[in-house]
Amino acid sequence: MTDTSSAPQAASNANADAGAQAPMNDASAASAAAAAPAVPVASPAPASGKKPWETLPVTVKVNGESHGPMDVPAGLMMIDFLHETLGLTGSRLGCGQGICHACVVIVDHADGTSETVRTCITGANYFDGKTVRTVEGHATHDADGKVTLAPIQQAFLDHFSFQCGYCTPGFVNAATVLIERLKRTPIARADLEAAITEGLNDQICRCTGYVRYYEAVRDVVLKTPGCIKDSK
Repeated sequence: MTDTSSAPQAASNANADAGAQAPMNDASAASAAAAAPAVPVASPAPASGKKPWETLPVTVKVNGESHGPMDVPAGLMMIDFLHETLGLTGSRLGCGQGICHACVVIVDHADGTSETVRTCITGANYFDGKTVRTVEGHATHDADGKVTLAPIQQAFLDHFSFQCGYCTPGFVNAATVLIERLKRTPIARADLEAAITEGLNDQICRCTGYVRYYEAVRDVVLKTPGCIKDSK
């Protein structure tokens, strides 16, 4: 005689054994994976060998004022250092890839030369010990607080060179470097157009194009003594 009271338990045991032996389907596997504890994965170190949270000392002179030494995260871009640490927000983050040059600042060298440097792809630690000018450093302020724009800034306004103005800080700095170079090494009037084209070539404007920027720079160069060899 069969003991019917043990039948349910036997069936339950049989089902459990079958479940243990049968392979998991995709849904079961996904559920098991979700329930499993996560295994931490180490983040790869940057190419520089510095972890993002490591710091480097930075001392930099910006627009005539010294800052530092201060510890700056090794991976911090200069554009963020200017904005978040120094409160200088005139430099614009455009493409973020070093293509549009809206973010460039001027680096002045000890020999009197200068160059523009892209701050969206250049770490703040690169500028350690350097002298920098941003767009905020061109205009002058008198004792009463009156602001006088630099000639190139005024020329951009007079020529309606820009529309949204996002690229303008980069153009101001690039044009400034060009004009200062021409003052050190004058060129013939016949070479001016090519020099301006070369000097502004890296700057991208998405609004008005480049004609009015070009015209403004040309006017400033022609009005600045010493830039043109045969200037009268």
